[in-house]
Amino acid sequence: MMTTTQDLAGQAILVTGAGRGLGRSVAETLARLGAALAVLDVDAESCRATAERIRAAGGSADAYAVDVADRAAFARAAAAFVGKHGRLDALVNNAMLLRYEPIQAVTEPVLDRMLAIGIKGAVWGAQLLLEHMSAERGAVLINMASPVAERGYPNTSIYSLVKGAMVTLTRTLAAELGPRRVRVNAVAPGSVPTPGAVGLNDPAEYERRARTIPLRRLGREEDNAAAVAFLLSPAASFINGEILHVDGGIAAAG
Repeated sequence: MMTTTQDLAGQAILVTGAGRGLGRSVAETLARLGAALAVLDVDAESCRATAERIRAAGGSADAYAVDVADRAAFARAAAAFVGKHGRLDALVNNAMLLRYEPIQAVTEPVLDRMLAIGIKGAVWGAQLLLEHMSAERGAVLINMASPVAERGYPNTSIYSLVKGAMVTLTRTLAAELGPRRVRVNAVAPGSVPTPGAVGLNDPAEYERRARTIPLRRLGREEDNAAAVAFLLSPAASFINGEILHVDGGIAAAG
């Protein structure tokens, strides 16, 4: 029987880095499709604002101001969400510190922080999903990758390192967890002028990027959110270990 992303109704889903940008768009989209959302973000104000926007639109959302690099705090939030909703069906590892700079400018505190949020946080998320999922229903894990994991872009060395790790983690866990009825996939959004990214690039850079994308436009937050919703849905029930590029064709163009 044909299924659609509308079949997210009744699911309980946790999204990290959901206070703004791509994470917020993902959380709001999943809520519109009927899922109950755990909104996690290190910034308490934006985290609360996202949850309030979802509830104001008639959705279900709980806000947890959490640093995903802190496993104990992450675990408490997940347990609280499951305690309220009785289940955890999926987790979206979206949290990331976005920073571009030449390799010689990278400092130890910045390196540690980017790796802690982007890699450790994703590992903790996978562990917590396994801890709280139903073995009978199975679960879905979505990691956030990027075309920078496959192409060389100046001044993105650490960001690219983290996103490359997400690609490897996705494929490895897909093989490891598939027998436990856990599907693991990644979404790789292209250039999207989110609030966090806009401050790192001038308008001329975005104009240049748009000209190099085969579809000749930048990505939108909703493009990425729709891809995440699809991979979470029963319509993608036989998709496992894939990196879905939502980039207008830039990765294919090389």
